[in-house]
Amino acid sequence: MHIIRNPRDVLSGLLFLVLAALFAWQTQELPMGTTVRMGPGFFPLLLAGLLGLLGLIVLVNGLRFPGEMPSGIAWWALGVIVFSVVFFGFAVRPLGFLPALAISVFVSALASRKFHLVTATAITAAMTLFAWAVFIKGLGLPLPLLGPWLGGY
Repeated sequence: MHIIRNPRDVLSGLLFLVLAALFAWQTQELPMGTTVRMGPGFFPLLLAGLLGLLGLIVLVNGLRFPGEMPSGIAWWALGVIVFSVVFFGFAVRPLGFLPALAISVFVSALASRKFHLVTATAITAAMTLFAWAVFIKGLGLPLPLLGPWLGGY
């Protein structure tokens, strides 16, 4: 009997755990604060902990339930996702938060083999609305919704 029943999930879980440890390590120099008055390291450490928990769940499931061997790297999808993130970083100032986010989400949807225009548009609208509600309304971050290229500021 093999101990690893689903190598894909085991590798994914290990990757999540390594990334969580790396992110948690990067928060060491930041003040944590308290739950009432959070410091700049509190939220990143919390996210690293959640990523580690997710990694542990995926890893345990890979050891318990059968699955497939990894079949290779989807280079096209990886390239599209990386491009989307880099695009957001470069476009958020000239375009503004909402257009840069909407374009990034839509472009990242192109990475799916099951891409459908209607679904991608719905996901883009939902994610943009969610990000606006959380970051602009909820957290009150001073992010310009429209950048100078679109008449904002």
